[in-house]
Amino acid sequence: MAVEAKDVVVIGGGFAGLAAGVALAEKGFRVAVLESKPGLGGRAYSFVDPETGDFVDNGQHVLMGCYHETLKFLDRIGARNRLIFHRNLEIEMLDGPGRRATLRTSRLPGPFHMSGALLRYRHLSIRERLRLMLGGMRLMALRRRDRERLARMSVAELMDLLGQGARARQCFWYPLALATLNDDPELSSAALLAEVLKRAFFSRRADSAFVYSRVGLSDLYCGAASALIDRAGGVVATRAIVDGFDFDAAGRIAAVRLRDGGRLCAANFVAAVPPRNLLKLMPEAAVADPFYSRFAALKSSPIICVHLWLDREVTESAFVGFIGTTTQWLFNKRRIFERHGERAPGYLSFVISGARNFIDYANDELAGIVMTDMRAMIPAARDARILKAIVIKEKHATIAPDPLSDRSRPSTVTPIENLFLAGDWVQTGLPATIESAVASGHAAAAAVAARGGA
Repeated sequence: MAVEAKDVVVIGGGFAGLAAGVALAEKGFRVAVLESKPGLGGRAYSFVDPETGDFVDNGQHVLMGCYHETLKFLDRIGARNRLIFHRNLEIEMLDGPGRRATLRTSRLPGPFHMSGALLRYRHLSIRERLRLMLGGMRLMALRRRDRERLARMSVAELMDLLGQGARARQCFWYPLALATLNDDPELSSAALLAEVLKRAFFSRRADSAFVYSRVGLSDLYCGAASALIDRAGGVVATRAIVDGFDFDAAGRIAAVRLRDGGRLCAANFVAAVPPRNLLKLMPEAAVADPFYSRFAALKSSPIICVHLWLDREVTESAFVGFIGTTTQWLFNKRRIFERHGERAPGYLSFVISGARNFIDYANDELAGIVMTDMRAMIPAARDARILKAIVIKEKHATIAPDPLSDRSRPSTVTPIENLFLAGDWVQTGLPATIESAVASGHAAAAAVAARGGA
């Protein structure tokens, strides 16, 4: 079959690749999405545990109302009804047994709705709450006037500048930074934190809503996106391993070489794979280009997710933050998923972000750490017994959010005329989140469409 101007190959079937594929299919392009793994989803996938019948996400992912690109994508594929929207932000924060406080937005319009949440946050004194509010306003002013300064600073250095004390850092700023940036505040970029705060908490009230998937991540988007591309005349293939690019005489990519010996030609190519995977596809001469050589500065940050099935329910809350422990967040899957397994009354997922110091621990050790932390925070868990545990480690879960890595993130457009990049690691102005991945996919689709004259 002859190659046409609207033939596009997308390498990678995660959020970024599928978002690019869906957007291109809707613009009239003939899309082939190639995923090397047996299933779609990239680093945001799920599976059904055969023993319990429960959905297991490879890592706990929470969307927010400010994830406009993600919600647009889910609307396109008809999956928005699989989400649960919590209009009022409500996060239970535990600082020990019986020491709980809730960050709950008020009914005021945004951004004033956050004022009520901060003023009622009982883990801080009145003076600390007022200083926290002033610090937030100063941060927004810095974002408007001096983004370059923020881009050079870490979150910890920002706290010094804003005059935030140890207690405010421990109970508010650092849990927020870990949840959104996935790394140590001593290392993470202040500019990225400012962007998250602006979009999520200092904009419309609806933007701060927490949004959960009623189903496993794979069921949320993979099948629906694949079906849309298929209906538009495209194809989505798994176990399709790309080994490299073939170039034409003009330096453009002419085709991808597949491990099974096949070769797929197209007019344009979108690489929605991690940077280390992309470099393996490139010839040495191309990798020497400064555009690609700076990928060496991109560090990664690990995430550990521990899934525990207990012999009882220990909390009625859907989402709980732990203060001062190794374990940072608890997600109560019995309160989130609409379909439940039958084996265990309690199904909880725990997250340790920026987990460099723990990534090499044995799974039993990690389950023990999580149980110790939970029992210290939730008295009802002290007699609970583990029926089953699954530990999932993502050593390269996200691009690290340190200032150097953030400055080294590439653009969607590359020096190769018909190659475009997508992925949470591409420069979107956001940390490496689902929203960043989808936004990059949409940007890649727009760049392809501009080149293809759509």
